[in-house]
Amino acid sequence: MEQNKMKIAYVITQRKDRNFWNRVGVAFVNSDGSINVKLEAVPVSGEIQIRDYQPRDELAVTGGSSRNHTRELEEEPYAELA
Repeated sequence: MEQNKMKIAYVITQRKDRNFWNRVGVAFVNSDGSINVKLEAVPVSGEIQIRDYQPRDELAVTGGSSRNHTRELEEEPYAELA
């Protein structure tokens, strides 16, 4: 599957002025442009952020576990939910 057709679904939770991104599923772009979303969890807020898939090459370098789907990211202006 082409990486540009795969997306990751996240729920963004704010705690103590920090944003935590929790991976809750995947999404795939179909040939007609529609999107299928497969969720492993449903957010209580009802809001999901869907982003293009990006391989985690840095995990191999740092020895991190790919099973840890919760990560903290720096505040990004385009990550704000309306």
